[in-house]
Amino acid sequence: MYSHNMVGTDDLAASKAFYDAIFTAVGAPEGVADPVNPRVRYSHKDGVFIVTRPLNGEPASAANGNTIGFIMDSPEQCDAWHAAGVAAGGTTCEDPPGPRDFGGRMLYLAYLRDPTGHKLCALHPMG
Repeated sequence: MYSHNMVGTDDLAASKAFYDAIFTAVGAPEGVADPVNPRVRYSHKDGVFIVTRPLNGEPASAANGNTIGFIMDSPEQCDAWHAAGVAAGGTTCEDPPGPRDFGGRMLYLAYLRDPTGHKLCALHPMG
């Protein structure tokens, strides 16, 4: 059922720099600018992620209670993703990157907010 995820931004250049950093840190290519619409498209491992200026002309805003999760191959990849995001203008949120126990299911998680405030999570299942 899942097709893609799209987030809004008022500063497409800052968002492209941020998302290029976090995605290339884990082996994905840089985003490709849409020649018609004010947006950048990312594709990696059958996933599609798009950053756009809102087409209705209203300011972009982050969804309250929304988190976008990205699966990672290892805890080290989560850490690289997080470090690249902070270096590219993102802000860390939640607890520092590390393992979390969800009732016997261990996950390695790292959280960021992008330059617009969207909450992102890098996730690696730990067995």
